[in-house]
Amino acid sequence: MQGSANLTIMVKAARAAGRKLVRDFREVENLQVSVKGTGDFVSRADTAAEETIRDILMGERPNYGWMAEESEEVPGKDPTRRWIVDPLDGTTNFLHGLPHWAVSIALEHKGDIVSAVIFDPAKDELFWAERGAGAFMNEQRLRVSGRTRMIESIFATGLPFGNRPDLPLKLKDLGRILPATAGVRRWGAAALDLCYTAAGRYDGYWERGILPWDVAAGILIVKEAGGFVEPLAGEDIFTSRTIVAGNPGVFDSLTKELRRP
Repeated sequence: MQGSANLTIMVKAARAAGRKLVRDFREVENLQVSVKGTGDFVSRADTAAEETIRDILMGERPNYGWMAEESEEVPGKDPTRRWIVDPLDGTTNFLHGLPHWAVSIALEHKGDIVSAVIFDPAKDELFWAERGAGAFMNEQRLRVSGRTRMIESIFATGLPFGNRPDLPLKLKDLGRILPATAGVRRWGAAALDLCYTAAGRYDGYWERGILPWDVAAGILIVKEAGGFVEPLAGEDIFTSRTIVAGNPGVFDSLTKELRRP
């Protein structure tokens, strides 16, 4: 693969964290049958993966800012650049021994994502993009799907867990989208939902209640694959915590349905 020096550093960090997580994932499979369970172990694996990424990224670019799921945000001496990291997107899948989770790293420059890496170690799929240079999975160029009819399209979303108060709104979304489409998938890893949209495996994706590290890298990958990405509400994805993405053929129809009063 070819890319900037920053992209090379990001790939190095994602692969290093991925190797550690794969070793831990094998241990999770063994712990599934234990009385103690896997919760504490996975929490440690998540934190260790973030430390690995941080050591590499901040070691190479110590002046950049830092935002990640498992640690406090740190402003950079260079106020224009910031790493946005999710060391383990799909933690619940990891916890249950399901091989669908990823490492997500984005570089933000002056408010825009300019480089992105999402690594799925279980399937050895490395998704990456740089602004203006296209999106790729390993060495394969990515393009969003060409479908134009909702009824032929598959979409992905996230659903609430536990006792979260947004369940009625999420069910309302599903009630609108399911009858109009070929199906909706909920695989539990927002970063990979966006990658699959970029690769044409899904035709679109939406979610409410997301956080910046969930989607920062995936936003650029979808855009560089020819897709559209917007907030569902408000003017900014990070502050509104909403996102909708899709190919040009179904994006408007999907967005219209989700935004209907």
